[in-house]
Amino acid sequence: MFPEKNPASPAATSGGEPGDEGRGGVVEVALPVPLDRSFDYLAPEPLPAVGCRVLVPFGPRPVVGIVTAHAARSGRDGSALKAIGAVLDPAPLLAGELLASLRWAARYYQHPLGEVLHAALPVALRSPRALPAPARAALALTAAGQHALYDPARRRGTRIDRLLAALESGPIGTAGGDWGASAVRTALARGWVERVEDPPCRSLPASHGPEPNDAQQAAAEAVIGSLGRFAPFLLDGVTGSGKTEVYLRIIDACLAAGRQALVLVPEIALTPQTLRRFRARLGVEVAMLHSGLGDVERARTWLDAARGRAMVLLGTRSAILTPLARPGAIIVDEEHDASYKQQDGWRYHARDLAVVRARALSVPVVLGSATPSLESLANIAEGRYRHLRLPQRAGDARPPTVEVIDLRRQRVEHGFSVPALDAIGACLERGEQVLVFRNRRGYAPVLLCRDCGWRGQCAACERPFTLHRREGRLRCHHCGREQRAPRACPGCGSLALAPLGTGTERIEETLAARFPGVPLLRVDRDTTRGRRQRDALFESLPEDGARILVGTQMLAKGHDLPRLTLVVVVGADEGLYSVDFRALERFGQLVVQVAGRAGRADRAGTVILQTHDPAHPQLRLLLERGYAAFAARLLEERRATGLPPCTRLALLRAEARRKEDLDAFLTAAAAHGGRPGVELHGPLDAPMPLRAGVFRGQVLAESAHHASLQAFLPGWLAHLRALRGQRRVRWSVDVDPAEMY
Repeated sequence: MFPEKNPASPAATSGGEPGDEGRGGVVEVALPVPLDRSFDYLAPEPLPAVGCRVLVPFGPRPVVGIVTAHAARSGRDGSALKAIGAVLDPAPLLAGELLASLRWAARYYQHPLGEVLHAALPVALRSPRALPAPARAALALTAAGQHALYDPARRRGTRIDRLLAALESGPIGTAGGDWGASAVRTALARGWVERVEDPPCRSLPASHGPEPNDAQQAAAEAVIGSLGRFAPFLLDGVTGSGKTEVYLRIIDACLAAGRQALVLVPEIALTPQTLRRFRARLGVEVAMLHSGLGDVERARTWLDAARGRAMVLLGTRSAILTPLARPGAIIVDEEHDASYKQQDGWRYHARDLAVVRARALSVPVVLGSATPSLESLANIAEGRYRHLRLPQRAGDARPPTVEVIDLRRQRVEHGFSVPALDAIGACLERGEQVLVFRNRRGYAPVLLCRDCGWRGQCAACERPFTLHRREGRLRCHHCGREQRAPRACPGCGSLALAPLGTGTERIEETLAARFPGVPLLRVDRDTTRGRRQRDALFESLPEDGARILVGTQMLAKGHDLPRLTLVVVVGADEGLYSVDFRALERFGQLVVQVAGRAGRADRAGTVILQTHDPAHPQLRLLLERGYAAFAARLLEERRATGLPPCTRLALLRAEARRKEDLDAFLTAAAAHGGRPGVELHGPLDAPMPLRAGVFRGQVLAESAHHASLQAFLPGWLAHLRALRGQRRVRWSVDVDPAEMY
């Protein structure tokens, strides 16, 4: 959501400035504690600059904090103040635009500044250890490595193989590769590579991309023409339309101007594929920033960006908190994706913060998607963003055809209709690839006794356990509790235990039995738990191995699979009926995104959508007129009902061990006087009232105007902190909530 202009925007607020010595030796320090205030400390002369890390005593232990201002005087006698233990930085780590944007974000999301600044730092910089040395060492191929590269006896297709092949063209930095640290260590130990001096600006061989079509060319030129000033764009392109090619041309223009480009993707799984494509095309190192990296490696990349050494940065949600010394452009791919919203702690939205930072940095920001969020479409309607369209697939690729199968008239076998199984068999006979989409992992969502009606249920959540048959476990996907799956009914001793429903594990078993000998790959959270396991799995997707892919929404995001021609959507109806007002929007986005995996090369694609409600009006609209008409209808409904993005919300979530404590807190919260233009709804049960043995509830603050809600929230939070018994309740306020759970 594009924040409205207000005097508290980061461009207008920068806090204290470095160099204000001579103010009595007192500095204000923000600490990573859930208190909405800073703390005064005595500091040595010259005073540490605003944005520097300092080690200070706080309670029984020393804590790393950030200097936020130089105080002229303290509310306490200076002799009573504690002194800073150590100044950790000679120059500020958080300064200028980034510090100002973080101050703005702390106010907007109503979160303590100390925790916001702490979250912006990589983990390795949150401790008093010395800063990691700059990643100046590069890797180069030795003579032994040249011999190993062409040795026919060496095993191919490994991470070491990719490393050696990449080094054939010249030295490469130690950060940003997709081969992993273990491959580097092994190659160094065998004498195949060596460390050499890493020049700050090093060119790698770059390839020429395909000739852009008219729409791609126009979109790239529009953004490139805006370099050097703030300009927000929505790049709205159908799946397979070549949005990445537009990104590459924009980044190329930034590099030509000596400017940095920051690119966000929603999932770690997308970074290896995107990294390889970017490195091959751009001719420069591409630095990665995501939670799968080691702490020191991530800190070095963060510091390289702050120093202007890392010119192209590719990362997930938290990469938006990276300092940019020479900013050129910010790109948010799959901007609609819910992964960009932080769901605990400081609940920021990376897409929205990208727009805020781009405005403060005076650079263009590109939000790309085949299924734009209603927030971005509303900003288009209000004239805030410029709409760039890519209406057709790139090259010779054609949009897939959609076939709807009415399950009310079909015999269903473990989630599959007979026509769907026949279509899978025909696709495999043609030597093509199939994707079966089911957004529910595990074997079955319910284990039921057919004799007495017992069902496996999590006592802490009062929700059914999911059966993971291969592991022999019943697991709660809400709180993580699990137990051994019983062989006989715990209620009556019967052996008539039956799994009900279908998950990815059961689909995998069904297809393996139906098509024996056909290579099959399952992609869900259970098969991608470790970093190495996840990277290896996603790197194998475009190869000729798996003929059948079974997976959750992890497979719906941005993967380019040229041999994939058939997509079967199992269990589509679940997204059509939900208490969450965003459920239909996400259903449409998910269907379009997963359908877009089919027919992306020169082969025609088909999508089979199985449903018990083929006449559902929104489903018919989506299939007959496309996502644009579907989203326009949803936006009309949101305006009529006063729901986001046509209104502003803040959600108070609370939970307590005792129901009476929760009820008392929420009743007092909802009884707050408020202010004109803000309405409080509640107390309300959460959609999941009990989770992990804790009772949960909500109060919703609603306003038609951003300014009214922002003016109301500080006083409301102060009221909540002052409530009796609030310490027995765990609570938080989520501004612009992405989900109501």
